[in-house]
Amino acid sequence: MDQVVYFQGYRPAETAAGDANQRLIANVHPPDWQNPKPTGKYNLVVVGGGSAGLVAAIGAAGLGAKVALIERHLLGGDCLNVGCVPSKTVIRSAKVLGEIARSSQLGVQVDGVHVDFSAVMERMRRVRADLSEHDSVQRVTNLGIDMYLGDARFTGSNTLEIDGQTLSFAKAVIATGSRPAAPPIPGLAETGHLTNEKVWDLTLLPPRLAVIGAGPIGAELAQAFRRFGSAVTVFDVIPRLLGREDEQAAAVIRRVFEAEGIGLALGAEIEQVSRNGDAKQITYKLNGASYSLVVDEILVAAGRLPNLEGLNLEAANVAYNPRGVEVDDTLRTTNPDIYAAGDVASRFQFTHIADATARMVLQNALFPGAKKKLSDLIIPWATYTDPEVAHVGMYDWEAEQAGIPVETYIHALAETDRGRADGEQDGFVKVHVKKGADKILGATIVGRHAGELISEITVAMSGGLGLRHLATVIHPYPTEAEAIRKVADAYNRTRLTPTVAKLFKWWFGWRR
Repeated sequence: MDQVVYFQGYRPAETAAGDANQRLIANVHPPDWQNPKPTGKYNLVVVGGGSAGLVAAIGAAGLGAKVALIERHLLGGDCLNVGCVPSKTVIRSAKVLGEIARSSQLGVQVDGVHVDFSAVMERMRRVRADLSEHDSVQRVTNLGIDMYLGDARFTGSNTLEIDGQTLSFAKAVIATGSRPAAPPIPGLAETGHLTNEKVWDLTLLPPRLAVIGAGPIGAELAQAFRRFGSAVTVFDVIPRLLGREDEQAAAVIRRVFEAEGIGLALGAEIEQVSRNGDAKQITYKLNGASYSLVVDEILVAAGRLPNLEGLNLEAANVAYNPRGVEVDDTLRTTNPDIYAAGDVASRFQFTHIADATARMVLQNALFPGAKKKLSDLIIPWATYTDPEVAHVGMYDWEAEQAGIPVETYIHALAETDRGRADGEQDGFVKVHVKKGADKILGATIVGRHAGELISEITVAMSGGLGLRHLATVIHPYPTEAEAIRKVADAYNRTRLTPTVAKLFKWWFGWRR
């Protein structure tokens, strides 16, 4: 990123304020809000006003149910306030820098680029405040939902308490979400660190940043801050980036990170974090040797914890464990009148899964006989590095562990005409099918628009369409999505066995 002109000056973790944040708070937790008085039993009480809770409450109210929604902090939850919305808005600015860095390959010379980090963060806050209108208290109440702000506490199998008031319910949904976890590293808590909840308060760019955690959040923000001008080092105990992703995909991202100057301490054991004047020092071991790194800020992105504190789930006979609320395949808890949705009940902690599980709960909780199952969901996800990594369904190793024989088909984006025109060098489409059949088991896509491309395969899987059918889909030319059709073409060519080829030769000879 040689073209970036670095910022001047730095103050750590300065709290952001201003009109955008005031608009946000006015929408998602108005300071002067007065909770309503409960009048009779609710069809549905939803605890948690994040993505899952809002979908459940709004959906139930739209069906005519009497609904209460409870949120102790900010409506919109993690996604709006500290997750998807702020991160993807900031990543968009970082992707501009990626385009500029590659511009010379396309014959465009750009000189003197300046990164105004405070402007990047201010734009993020404006976008977040604008979008908060969709998750606002005003919108919720306009839809006929009783909105309560405060801490909920179950007092029985069908009752809970908030703000000194008792709410009775026929059914309830726990949708309290999750929060960042901090690894037990000596000195980390005392020294202080950022998480995805705190990083958006920065107004000035830290010159040196350590990222603990090489999963999706850590990888996305490491690349963004490096492009803005920070010297970034990524730590993880796992010896590769994106440890749960396809190994070939993770290797692509590693090559990109190394080319962009991101330091990688993968497979490292952090022994201690301590103060070093105004800075922070990380002492760690890697490949048997000891090292020390001094940074200005530490960003921890090393897993999530369920938000269950204070709910008094024992009083409601709801079982839970350190990973969250225990649910069956229909998302029902050990209390048959209480369900759970979103991060607090799913190992797939994505906003779109919170939405999907909330819709499932609506049907299962409100309509007798409905049996929508979590195991039936076809789940895609994307990591918004540059290039992006998107996946749906099984990995090949998961299928093999399940005893399903696998065949894999892959096509590089650089081998499509659009990929050549766009300068795609590393991307690919990889599809796994059941051996001897065209049933799609899963797929991974790496590319600048992988998150968009994966939906075609997700639709095919959801509709029960095999890979051979994708060869018949007409794709606009030229697009990178043609790589999906080319993968399907590769599968179809395997159907032309020597016996079939011999029959065709005989047929065409007879037809002459």
